[in-house]
Amino acid sequence: MGLLPTLVLGCLAGGTILLGLPVGRLRRPAASLRIFLNATAVGVLLFLVWDVLSAAWEPIDAALGSVHDGRGGLGTAIGYGALATAGLAVGLVSLVFYEGWMARQTSARPAGSPARPQGPGAMTLGEVRPPRGLASWSAARRLSLLIAVGIGLHNFAEGLAIGQSAATGEIGLALMLVIGFGLHNATEGFGIVAPLAADVDGDGSPRRPSWGFLLAMGAIGGAPTFVGTLVGHGFTSEPLSVLFLTLAAGSLIYVITQLIGVAARARRSDLLAYGILLGLVAGFLTDAIVTAAGV
Repeated sequence: MGLLPTLVLGCLAGGTILLGLPVGRLRRPAASLRIFLNATAVGVLLFLVWDVLSAAWEPIDAALGSVHDGRGGLGTAIGYGALATAGLAVGLVSLVFYEGWMARQTSARPAGSPARPQGPGAMTLGEVRPPRGLASWSAARRLSLLIAVGIGLHNFAEGLAIGQSAATGEIGLALMLVIGFGLHNATEGFGIVAPLAADVDGDGSPRRPSWGFLLAMGAIGGAPTFVGTLVGHGFTSEPLSVLFLTLAAGSLIYVITQLIGVAARARRSDLLAYGILLGLVAGFLTDAIVTAAGV
């Protein structure tokens, strides 16, 4: 398949992430609904972690099988294993450092606060520059961004699969991958915006995200599918796929811990369980549809 038709397929697969984004503009959702939406996002992301880790493990498992059959050495398996470990570590730990840095940025006292000089000629606290950029975002918006980044890494690896299938002439497989990944991405869009249901301003009033913000999050999460399709059509790289899959897994694991912490503070374990169950069922159902279709 040519490059242009392949890129169209990649665009279609990634574009379905936009379908779940309008949920983020719900007006004044009830507290129980916010908890349930948050928990459902956890279920969707748990499925994605299983999905990406199982895909990343396949080449390692194949290499170990070759060693068992006497057709290869341990070098390939060790190399893939080290790459997967590095991807997980970077994806998980980098977000820990990022959150620590962001916490330091948001600790700055806004301009206009009571000035308290610390000594002769010292800068007053009122002169401290207020947070700017990402540091000025609410915790809910920053969490949505982290989810979008993790999903984007996952979707880049999906794009690689689409591009590689089309480049090698497996048109039927490429089309089914687009259908399957498109279904998955529709649920991923919901996962990105779920934390926004609990977003409030300084007065405690619900804050609705703008369409521009939602589209930006959709681009971060969905556009890598298109980019991955372009890269995958140009060359085949299993190590690159393993690296991005494990990067995605690490970042998604970190985000899941944050979302579960939000749900735990609400003390509604029943809604947490129901939401996680629904998210997991939605993820596995879309995967089952793709498998039943023969992919």
